[in-house]
Amino acid sequence: MTFDELKDKALSLPYAPGVYIMRNKDDKVIYVGKAKKLKNRVSQYFQNTASHTPKTRLMVSHIDHFDVIVAASEFEALVLECSLIKRYMPKYNILLKDDKGYPYLRLDMREIYPRITMVSKISDDGAGYYGPYGSRGVTQDLMEAIRLTLKLPGCKREFPRDIGKDRPCLNYHMNQCGGWCQEGKSCAEYRRIAEQARQLLLGNYKAVAAEIKEQMLSAADNLEFELAASLRDRLNAVETLGKKQLVTAGTLADTDVIGYGATEAKACFAVLHFSGGNLLDKDYEVFPVPDDKEAAVSSLLKQYYLNRGLAPRRVLLPFEIEDAELFSQLLEQQFGRKPHLRVPQRGDNVRLVELACKNAYEEAERVSSREEKNLGTLNLLGKMLALPPPRRIESFDISNISGTDIVASMVVFEDGKPKKKDYKRFKLEGLSNQDDYASMKQVVKRRFSHYKAGDSGFETAPDLLLIDGGIAHARVAVEALQELGLTMNVFGMVKDDRHRTRALVTPEGQEIRIDSNQSVFSFIGTIQEETHRFAITYHRQLRSKRLRYSELDTIPGIGPKRKQELLKTFKSLTAIGAASLAELERLLPKDAAAAVYHHFHPAEEES
Repeated sequence: MTFDELKDKALSLPYAPGVYIMRNKDDKVIYVGKAKKLKNRVSQYFQNTASHTPKTRLMVSHIDHFDVIVAASEFEALVLECSLIKRYMPKYNILLKDDKGYPYLRLDMREIYPRITMVSKISDDGAGYYGPYGSRGVTQDLMEAIRLTLKLPGCKREFPRDIGKDRPCLNYHMNQCGGWCQEGKSCAEYRRIAEQARQLLLGNYKAVAAEIKEQMLSAADNLEFELAASLRDRLNAVETLGKKQLVTAGTLADTDVIGYGATEAKACFAVLHFSGGNLLDKDYEVFPVPDDKEAAVSSLLKQYYLNRGLAPRRVLLPFEIEDAELFSQLLEQQFGRKPHLRVPQRGDNVRLVELACKNAYEEAERVSSREEKNLGTLNLLGKMLALPPPRRIESFDISNISGTDIVASMVVFEDGKPKKKDYKRFKLEGLSNQDDYASMKQVVKRRFSHYKAGDSGFETAPDLLLIDGGIAHARVAVEALQELGLTMNVFGMVKDDRHRTRALVTPEGQEIRIDSNQSVFSFIGTIQEETHRFAITYHRQLRSKRLRYSELDTIPGIGPKRKQELLKTFKSLTAIGAASLAELERLLPKDAAAAVYHHFHPAEEES
């Protein structure tokens, strides 16, 4: 379908809730969305595409045709959206990479030697399934903790087939296994311990501890002190495991805390799981920075809980999300529990959300490379200025003192990094007094005259021109470009009371605040400081050279050779002025030495 045909179809849709399915020319689903009113939502994609974000523009450019499914209610549309996203995994939807759900622990007491194993889902095979308890890491840790506590085997040997076939493995010698592969070990005792493992999986710590304590006392009464000591150690291990509260039978946690954090390049959705006030585990998903963080978190939240097959009692959110109440109803329908979703406003819950957001930011920061951060900052800057991301930026500054030694600097940043080999310095000509506007106009005109002539080192045009100063400075830069028949993106750098660039201003006077975004604020500040540093360094070099040489040139009898000898011996003009007449006479003839001395000490000559 053509763009106009897509637009006409969108405008013909009903004002009803439903789901829209965008497809490319290969009939592949590239995006699934939900709408309260299909006509309003879908037609937005085919109106003014210039107002879309880059990602949306790219997605729209790949739409060949679309389908819609009208739903009976917003709730039905939500259910359908979640189902279709899981089915098609569309390219332009933000997706969870891991949709395997939480694993379970399996223990089949019908086996002669039952063992605990980790499985992805429950099967109708008559075995016992326990959990889910959290991520695979948490579940693995729990399984290992129970195994070590009860000294059950962790090797790959099969019982009773491998009993007595080989020496006990390292686990036995490290006191981490009861050595069940040895001959003479009781199968009944193994099964009793396996039943204790089952009770631990059900959360019955006290019952298991009571049973082991009874066995320990009985062994002591029968003078089986070695067995009693072994049971005592097992009892302590069970009590310790119970205190950790790692198991909440059949649920992951009573509270989940959602966090969102983003760098310039990456964003992260994090979930902290709490039970009984204790932090159990963390899940997270890192993805490119979205255009709409609320929509991204809402989408990932739906996928997260529907994929994992359970819901906590409470979910604390960092900000309001669309369809929170409808989603809560969906979870109740799916899992028999309706979680309370809310954004905390005060107290400990706010601090928990802050902790989740901090975790999310740290994960995003960890996986963001320096290059990605630079490109992310350029993307943000481009959005602020309504421009494509500026790959090459040139910045200009003027430096002088009381109209002397007027110089200008041009620094270049490419892909967010300084490109020092392209820096340029200008000594301004024909200006006898301090006129920053005339100076700026001259340097911009000189730089781009070289560009028009194709001169080496000047042949690349910038995507963005930053001028140190306000509206007037930006305007004279534009005038210089117009006189050369050129048009470029020019912005002035507006300072705050601490001489930091707080905003960029167009030649027409429109200010764009940048101090609200730390990455862009820091980036422009770095450009400003580098431009000023390069200009002032050149100015100081010229001024020092002028002062060093011109003052000695005015003294009778001091030519280039004697001037060189003076500077070589005394190192600076200040040291020459502080030298005594005797010190000067050791280097120069008496007349020349006297002329130098009296030049710096005119009062002594008059007296």
